[in-house]
Amino acid sequence: MKDFIITVNSTVDLPKEWLEERNVPVIPLRYTIDGQTYTDMEGLSAKEFFNKLREGKMSVTSQVNPEEAAALFEPYAKEGKDILHLGFSSALSGTLNSMRIAGEMIEEKYPGVKVIVIDTLCACLGEGLLLYKALQKKAEGMTIDEVAQWVEENKLHICHNVTVDDLNHLQRGGRISKTTAVLGTLVQIKPIIHMDDAGSLQVIGKERGRKKSLNKIVNMAVEQSKGWDNDIIMITHGDCIEDAEYVAKLVREKMGIDNILINNIGTVIGSHTGPGVVAVFCMGNKR
Repeated sequence: MKDFIITVNSTVDLPKEWLEERNVPVIPLRYTIDGQTYTDMEGLSAKEFFNKLREGKMSVTSQVNPEEAAALFEPYAKEGKDILHLGFSSALSGTLNSMRIAGEMIEEKYPGVKVIVIDTLCACLGEGLLLYKALQKKAEGMTIDEVAQWVEENKLHICHNVTVDDLNHLQRGGRISKTTAVLGTLVQIKPIIHMDDAGSLQVIGKERGRKKSLNKIVNMAVEQSKGWDNDIIMITHGDCIEDAEYVAKLVREKMGIDNILINNIGTVIGSHTGPGVVAVFCMGNKR
C-alpha cells in the first residue's frame, strides 16, 4: 500500500505538540493585530492575544495562498507520498480553494502523486476531531481513498456546540445586529451557536447567563451523541480554562466519557469569536 500523509490547516486548533507527535504537517493562516502580522500557532500566546482583544484591539485574519500551500505539500510529494488534506470549511475562508489549486499544482509537477483535498465543513476542534478519527482509520490500515471516503461520509456527523461571552465580536463579524449585541449584553444573553451542514456558524438559540449557556452546549452534545461510540470529546475555550473545566466535568457526568481534550481556541478562529468562547465537539446523529 502506498504511503500517504494527512495534512491540516492551523484552524484545527489542536496543541502543536499533539500534531508533532503524530507527524501531521500544518499549513497555517495568519492574523494581524495591533499593527503586527503573526502566523497562527506562533507568536502571541493565547493570553497575550485575548488580552489585546479585551483591550479593544481588532484582529484581521488572512487566508493561505496557493503558492504557500504548494510549498508545504512539496517535500512529501518529493518523497513520493500521496497527500490527504483536511481543509478549513469553505464557508468560512477562501483557504480551501487555495489548497485545491495547490494540490493541482503538485499533481502536475509530480506525476504519480495523488493529492486529495477535502472540504471538512468544520472548524476549530471540529476539524481536530475529524483529524483524530482519520488518523485512527489510517492506523487501522485504510488506504488514502478509503480514509477520504470515510471522512466525506462522516464529516457532517462532527457536531460543534458553541457559546460566546461577548456578543460584540459576533456583531463585528456580521452574525448579529448591533442592536441585538447591545441589548443582549445588557441582559446577559449568551448565544448558542452551531456549525450547520453548509459549514457556516449559525446562532440557533440563547440562554440568559453564563452557566445556563455552558449547561446547554453539553446537553446538546448529550442528545446528538446518543447511539454513537465517542471515544473522545474535545473542548475549546478562549482564555477561560475554568469554564472549560466546568464543561468537562459535565461531560464526564452526563456522557460518561473521561477522555477529554481541552485546548485554547486558536488565534485565527479566536479573532472572530473573541475571548470567553467555549465549545464542545462530538460525533453525533446530526449537527
